[in-house]
Amino acid sequence: MRRWRTRLLWLLVPVSALALAFLVSSIALAAIGASPPEAFRSMLRYGIRPTSLVSMANRAVPLYVAGLAVAIGFKMNLFNIGVEGQYRIAALLSAAVGAAVALPPVLHVALIMLVAMAVGAAWAGIAGVLKVKRGVHEVVATIMLNFVATGLGAYLLANHLRKPRVGSELLIATRPIPPSGQLPPLLVTAGEDLRSFILIAAVLGVLVYVLVWRTRFGYDLRASGINPTAAQASGVDPNRMIVTTMLISGAMAGLIGMSDLFGYFHAYTLDFPTGLGFDGIAVALVGLNHPVGIAVAALLFGWVDRAAQILDLEGIPKEVIVITKGVIILSVVVAYEVVRRLVQVAEVKAAAEETRRLEAEREPAAV
Repeated sequence: MRRWRTRLLWLLVPVSALALAFLVSSIALAAIGASPPEAFRSMLRYGIRPTSLVSMANRAVPLYVAGLAVAIGFKMNLFNIGVEGQYRIAALLSAAVGAAVALPPVLHVALIMLVAMAVGAAWAGIAGVLKVKRGVHEVVATIMLNFVATGLGAYLLANHLRKPRVGSELLIATRPIPPSGQLPPLLVTAGEDLRSFILIAAVLGVLVYVLVWRTRFGYDLRASGINPTAAQASGVDPNRMIVTTMLISGAMAGLIGMSDLFGYFHAYTLDFPTGLGFDGIAVALVGLNHPVGIAVAALLFGWVDRAAQILDLEGIPKEVIVITKGVIILSVVVAYEVVRRLVQVAEVKAAAEETRRLEAEREPAAV
């Protein structure tokens, strides 16, 4: 019974966050003179169209992978804020490599993914090494590395990896990846095609679940996040765990852009999606760092992004949705801390009751 109460408390974290976000969004809509019920009805009508649902799924895939990347670090109390930079530099270099080689279809796609994972892992590993060797907090290191990745990526794209300009073409992009390095759509529709990378993302979610919850490494990772001192006393090398976790998180971050690269752009351009790494933090928090919860949160964020497009046509600023996302993140952080403290109090109380019960059982035996 106690376990179910604890699970129910944790379930209240995203539910309360979404409820508060809905309330604040309604207040914001009313403040600008819009009708909240009518705005939400318009979003619902637009958001449940078949083309909107396909778009929601396509938008959710990179958010899901980003959420997984962030969650891997969160499970060890490592805040990998550099997912954005890791995924962008990985997408750039993997696109360049993919355009430069000619391989059979499966091998070509696999090579691009391996390059992306290697680059993402290497970039995140820098922060891990800095934390272990120099005591630099991973938040500071990863934020700074985001700026470095942005500048380095722009320099490489403009000066070394850009495809030759044709005539007056202004598009700055890498050379296009040949068809052997692309993934065909999973479902062809009249509007937007459903990208097949969604299947790979689902496999990634299963792999993360098995790694974190069904292996000794995952147990050590979670134990290090809950109680580093106890984990170290049991034989876990904290420095090695920090670097390894950052490498895995970075490798996952490197795959964030693969859905867009394989299924839409087929090259890295200045129009490549940005902000996915930061959105992944929100997705991981709302999903409580669990692959299933992250999937639900990614679909929710993908749907909100798509449904919000109708607001512009009705004269309602889309920034209302930005407010909604911000409230969700703040609400989750606050609710998470409140629930964590409630669970701690309940565990301490349960431990005290168990101690009293054992002492009461020993007293008659002593007599």
